[in-house]
Amino acid sequence: MALMDAKEYDPRPAEKRRKIIATAVVVVIAVSVYLYITRYDSEKKVINNFFQAIEQKDFDKAYGIYEGDPDWKQHPEKYASYSANQFKMDWGPQGEYGVITSHRVDCALEPPKKEFAAPSGVVIVVIINNRAEPRSMWVEKKSKTVSDSPVPVACHGAQ
Repeated sequence: MALMDAKEYDPRPAEKRRKIIATAVVVVIAVSVYLYITRYDSEKKVINNFFQAIEQKDFDKAYGIYEGDPDWKQHPEKYASYSANQFKMDWGPQGEYGVITSHRVDCALEPPKKEFAAPSGVVIVVIINNRAEPRSMWVEKKSKTVSDSPVPVACHGAQ
């Protein structure tokens, strides 16, 4: 084969490689954005389940969600520091919000790093009964227990 007999350049393999790389980059970016947007969905779901149980006046279920233990009735002594009766007084009709009929998760975010070196939970900001003042709730990442947030957080458009 002489120099002048070389095959003509075919741009298709290089073009195909560029398309594969571009597609992979787009997929990685899309997956990263999706994971970022949904990073607190499991904690939001816990809060939604908690408030739905309260709205349905199923305080036993709500207490189980709050304590992260649906079988809490099997060992109520474990929760003596915050009993189911106290829970019902706090979240029932005579509580701060009266009868809770609606809720909306406003946002979910981690607490400020300057106050928590390695936060173990997520702050979920909830609007209860369409009140102007939101309530900051805390959901532990591992146990999914619920409590009041140790820090009040405003959403400022965060999700």
